[in-house]
Amino acid sequence: MILIRDFYNVQERHRPSVVTIGNFDGVHAGHIQLLTLLKKQAHALGVKATAMTFEPHPHEYFSPQNAPPRLLRWRDKIEKLAEAGVDQIFSLRFNQALAQTSAEDFVKKYLVDGLGVRHVVIGDDFRFGRKRAGDVHLLSELGERWGFSISTVDTYLIGSERVNSTRIREALRRDNFDLAEELLGYRYVIQGRVAHGDKRGRTIGFPTANIVMPHDNVPVWGVYAVRIHLDDKGSYSGVANIGIRPTVGGERVLLEAHLFDFAEEIYGSRIRVEFMAKIRPERRFESFEALKEQIARDSTAAQQWFEGQRG
Repeated sequence: MILIRDFYNVQERHRPSVVTIGNFDGVHAGHIQLLTLLKKQAHALGVKATAMTFEPHPHEYFSPQNAPPRLLRWRDKIEKLAEAGVDQIFSLRFNQALAQTSAEDFVKKYLVDGLGVRHVVIGDDFRFGRKRAGDVHLLSELGERWGFSISTVDTYLIGSERVNSTRIREALRRDNFDLAEELLGYRYVIQGRVAHGDKRGRTIGFPTANIVMPHDNVPVWGVYAVRIHLDDKGSYSGVANIGIRPTVGGERVLLEAHLFDFAEEIYGSRIRVEFMAKIRPERRFESFEALKEQIARDSTAAQQWFEGQRG
């Protein structure tokens, strides 16, 4: 898989291509329908299948305070798109210049001149360009002018409702991880590299693997029963807190995962934390001793949840 970071890195070897365009937050089941058709069309034309996406998400650029939480960090999204089997990912920086680019100029610069587009695969509600003025009809007209064709993919439904990132966030907000898994096509997961923390957990018998979240706006918050996957050491049940740790004066959003029956040092390792069930919301305790007692109860509750699943 080839990753093209921004327009100035586009080279002749990246052309020609069949292109699909989107934010691809979550790379969910609906996106997979789009990417499947993308690969089919690219194979038929004998060119590269290219997924074009943006960083940051346009919502984060225009209204950072009101942007919805990301389902995947940028790196994780790139990994998911690669797993889906595309040949190239074109990650375009979303900035003021791009935001002000008209729909026609966007197609000419990035698709025609940049990627040498032969065919475009898009969703039936696709909008693009300044003020989202471009649509399927305009794209079809531009295709006739510049020599590319288009295919549209109908809205993908599960349970008579559309599969999209908003619906997945709502499922996670309601702690419906089974529905979120059905919509995503995989269990909701946060992954990252284990960082050093304040090591309070090990003093009370609950050492944690910590992932510092690059964004404070996350779709899950509180204490959860989790499944932790280590690249070379297998998988473990556990309990995790994601939040700011108000009892100990935390400020940054941190994911702290305690692995049951595991005592090895894994600093610097990449881990994947799958969210299985909500234990409780995050809250502030009057003392560290009270927090310690609650952590023990949380651990027991998570273990009991896993035992119930096995039963």
